[in-house]
Amino acid sequence: MKLVIAAIKPFKLDEVREALTEIGVRGMMVTEIKGFGAQSGHTEIYRGAEYTVNFVPKVKIEIGVADDMADQVVETIEKSARTGKIGDGKIFVLDIEKAVRVRTGETDDDAL
Repeated sequence: MKLVIAAIKPFKLDEVREALTEIGVRGMMVTEIKGFGAQSGHTEIYRGAEYTVNFVPKVKIEIGVADDMADQVVETIEKSARTGKIGDGKIFVLDIEKAVRVRTGETDDDAL
């Protein structure tokens, strides 16, 4: 089992969710986060005043998937979240040692 973690631009969340649903992903966790990478923040003008944004708003998606589905999930997120501009995000894939569905007690792949 794999845990796919993606940090993407917030306005891409619905598009990513729809694309993942189409390939059979049944659930995910979403968290609003802030961070910076290559863009290291930027300046913006809001209501006529210029200010520096050090941390950029992002959305973190976490998805537990079977090993054989991980590459497809990564590819789907990559395609649906891409704008081609700096700050599109990152995707990480980690191993899951154990998974348990609390309601039924199912474990590992059955719990996903």
